[in-house]
Amino acid sequence: MDIRNLLASWQGVHEGCAADQRRLVQPVPFPSQLDPLAAMVSMTGELVTERNARMTKGSFGFPPADLRGRALGEIHARPYALVQAPRVIFQLAFLTESAGDNDHEMLADLSRSSGVAPPARETSHHAISWGQGTLRWERHTEFSTYFWDCPPPDRFGAPIAVHPFGDGFSPPGPFISGIRLEIRPDTLETEKEIAVFDPTSLCRSELRNGQATILTDFRQDGDGLTKFLVVDRGMSDSARGALVQRLLDIETYRTLAMMGLPLAQSLSPEIRQIESGLTAITQRMKLHARDEADQMLSEITRLAAELEANAALSLYRFGASRAYYEIVQERIRALAETAIPGSETLGSFLERRLAPAMRTCQSVEERQANLSRKLARATALLRSWIDVELERINTTVLNSMDRRAHLQLRLQQTVEGLSVAAISYYVVGLFGYMAKGAHNVGFEVSPETLTGLSVPIVVAGMWLVVRSIRRRHAEEDKH
Repeated sequence: MDIRNLLASWQGVHEGCAADQRRLVQPVPFPSQLDPLAAMVSMTGELVTERNARMTKGSFGFPPADLRGRALGEIHARPYALVQAPRVIFQLAFLTESAGDNDHEMLADLSRSSGVAPPARETSHHAISWGQGTLRWERHTEFSTYFWDCPPPDRFGAPIAVHPFGDGFSPPGPFISGIRLEIRPDTLETEKEIAVFDPTSLCRSELRNGQATILTDFRQDGDGLTKFLVVDRGMSDSARGALVQRLLDIETYRTLAMMGLPLAQSLSPEIRQIESGLTAITQRMKLHARDEADQMLSEITRLAAELEANAALSLYRFGASRAYYEIVQERIRALAETAIPGSETLGSFLERRLAPAMRTCQSVEERQANLSRKLARATALLRSWIDVELERINTTVLNSMDRRAHLQLRLQQTVEGLSVAAISYYVVGLFGYMAKGAHNVGFEVSPETLTGLSVPIVVAGMWLVVRSIRRRHAEEDKH
C-alpha cells in the first residue's frame, strides 16, 4: 500500500514539471502584432533618432591647438588697403632686427601723439590716423615698414608740406628702402609727367587689360625715394590696393635681395685665396706628404676655419636674398604686365639686373660648399698618412716593449736563482746555530758536519719552494 502511494505521488510531480516546461517555451507575442524583424528595425530607428538629437545640441567649443590662432591669423595679417584715387603713398623700410625696442618706442610715440593707445610689443602690424591719411606699420623678420597715404599734390613729385616723416620722426634703424607712389587719372597733365623719368631706365607697362599703366625708372629722388606713377583708368579701390601692395613689395624686396651682392663680392677674393692655398698644399702633398703631414694639416685646418667663418657670416644673408628674390618674382608674375611698344616692363628690367646678382650670390655659396668638401677630403688624406705613421711608431714602441719584457723576464729568472742561494745561505746559517746548540747539550756529531750535510737539502728545498710559487703565479695569470 505504501509503495502504490509513493508511485502515485512521483507520477504527479513528473506531470507538473512537464506542464511548467510547456508554459515556458510558449512564444511571446511582439507588440502591435509585428513580426520580430520589423520590431527590431523600429527599435533601432528610435535609438538612432535619440542619439542624433543629443549630437545636434551644444556648440563647436572644442579645445584649440596651441598655434591655431596664429596660423589662422597669419592669413589676414597683411590685408590690402582700400586705396582711393587720386592718392600719393609713401613707404619707408628700416632694418630693425637688432633694434626692436627702438622700433616699438617710435611707434608708441606716434600713437600717443595721435591719441591712440600704443600697440603691444608682440604686435606685428598697427594702424593710426595721421593727418589726411592713415599711417600703417608692419614688422617683418629683419625690417619694419611705415606706410602713409594722403591726397596728392598738384604736380607729380611735388613736396608734401605735412607728413609723419619730418624732423620729429626718429628712424628705428638703418634706412633700406623708400618709395613714393602716386595714383593719378589719365589726363594730359599726367601724360606730361612722364618726362620726369630717366628715359634710359624707364619701365612702362599696362595692367588689367588697360585699366592701369605703371611707370618708374627705379631711380631715387633727393629724399632717397624711388618714384612710381600709376595712371588709373577706372580700377576699383580693392584693385588699387592690391596693385599698390605688389609694387611696394617689388621695390622693398628687390632692395633687400640685392643686399647679398656686396657680401658676395667681398667674400670672393677671400675664397680665391683659400682656393690658392689649398692648391699649393695639394701640390706639396704629392712630394712631401709623409715628411710634412703635420705642418700641412695645420695649414689646411686654418684654411677650413677661415672658410667656415665666412660661410657662417654669409649663410643667413644668402638665404634671405634668395627668399626675397623669389618674392619679387612672385609679385611680378602677379602683375601680369602687358608690354607697351618701345618700353620695357618692370619684370624684364628687374630680371636683367637682379638675376646676375642672384647668380653671383649662388656662385659664391656653391664655391664655399665645394671648397669645404675639398678641404675635408684633403684633411682626410693627410690624417690617413698621419695615422699610418702613428701605427708604425706604435708598432716600434710595442716591439721595444716586447724586448724589454723578455729582458725583464731573464733578469727576473737570474734574480730568482740568486734569491735561492741567498735564502739557502741564511737557512743554513740558522741550522748551524741549531747544530752548535745541540752539540753543547751532548749531541756527539760535530756542528760543522751537520751544517755541511744540510746545505744540499736546504738548497733543494728552497728551489722547490721558489718553483712552486712561480708556477702558481703563472696559473693565476692564465686565468
